[in-house]
Amino acid sequence: MGLFNRTKTIVEAKLNAIIGAAEDPRETLDLSYEKQRDMLQQVQRGLIEVTTAKRRLQLQAAQLESGIRDADEQARRALAAGREDLARTALERKQLLASQQAGLEQQIAAVQAQQDKLTAAEARLSAKIEAFRNQKEVIKAQYSASEAEVKIGEAFTGVSEEMADVGLAVDRATTKTQEMQARAGAIDELVSTGALSDVSAASDPVQAELDRTTRNASVETELAALKQSLASASAASGGAGR
Repeated sequence: MGLFNRTKTIVEAKLNAIIGAAEDPRETLDLSYEKQRDMLQQVQRGLIEVTTAKRRLQLQAAQLESGIRDADEQARRALAAGREDLARTALERKQLLASQQAGLEQQIAAVQAQQDKLTAAEARLSAKIEAFRNQKEVIKAQYSASEAEVKIGEAFTGVSEEMADVGLAVDRATTKTQEMQARAGAIDELVSTGALSDVSAASDPVQAELDRTTRNASVETELAALKQSLASASAASGGAGR
């Protein structure tokens, strides 16, 4: 349905509601289908945004992993060169990057869960909309056939227009009930998807100081291990030379 035709349908439906006339249920069904399609597109756009956010976080995590490897290598080279101060600085940077990486992994997991929910919701909503499309086509065909029957019957029996309106009013009430049921089902699917969790957190100075103390202790432990590793390697090399 083109933009002009769709706008025309909306305007006609509103005018019919104002003047109390019986709208064409086939147009009402088509309009309901378009509204459901719009909701599906909103879900799909949300899915694209969530997936894009996850990809950005994954790229950041990969960069942090590369930085961790570089810092570790720098610490080894500095200690081998006798620069314990540089080795300590490199290990401090490694610990900080590792902490940032752990935080990113938590965010990635949260966004992945949201992506999974949206993917499942999009599939269910698509199936419901397709089922509604098939149903509306059947109803429209039945309505058209019934309309033709009524016109033929009126031609032979002289049934008044008022009596025909009674049948149309019943059909309209049935169609609008089915439309409302389909719309309620679509909205229920969207509500079940939930919302993106807020993965940001306020800064806590006490926790930050505790984290720094933990990192410093970890750095000293790793530095001692590196010294022992290099000393053992040097002793083994000296023993082999003799």
